[in-house]
Amino acid sequence: MLEIMTELPARLGSRPRTTTQTPHRQVSQVASPGLWGRTVSAIFSLPHVVEGHSAVAPAGSRAVFLDDMPVALARETSLAPLDQRLEPVHLHGVFDTSLHLCLPAARARKICALGWGEPHHYSDHENDIMVYGPRDREELSVILTIVQESIAFARGAASTSRTS
Repeated sequence: MLEIMTELPARLGSRPRTTTQTPHRQVSQVASPGLWGRTVSAIFSLPHVVEGHSAVAPAGSRAVFLDDMPVALARETSLAPLDQRLEPVHLHGVFDTSLHLCLPAARARKICALGWGEPHHYSDHENDIMVYGPRDREELSVILTIVQESIAFARGAASTSRTS
């Protein structure tokens, strides 16, 4: 399993172009089909992660669900509404290759400041962000770390709400 980095490097180069309307998509600097396939495979190989249909993303997107956490208990940890299946992350298709995910607001701002993503443009919450698709294997490693952080955030918030 990939170790979660606490200090991410800055993403090199310019940011990709993204849409300003719904759906929020990445339109330049997308991952090659092979690299995107490795990204999808790596994410859905993480422990307790299962693939499903997103409650909020357009058709063709893939939701990350946790097989041991069936319901969203805290709004800030799920892209899907409360009382629906917990969806901390979803991946867009091969023509987009970005991801949307949830993180603590301060961490989301830091990841965006480092160039790895941008705020989800129609979100009411600071913790929903778009993470850009990887351009190479090194970027894939960083993106997998960010996805693991989102999953850990969902797990931590769920365990906090159960003990409160």
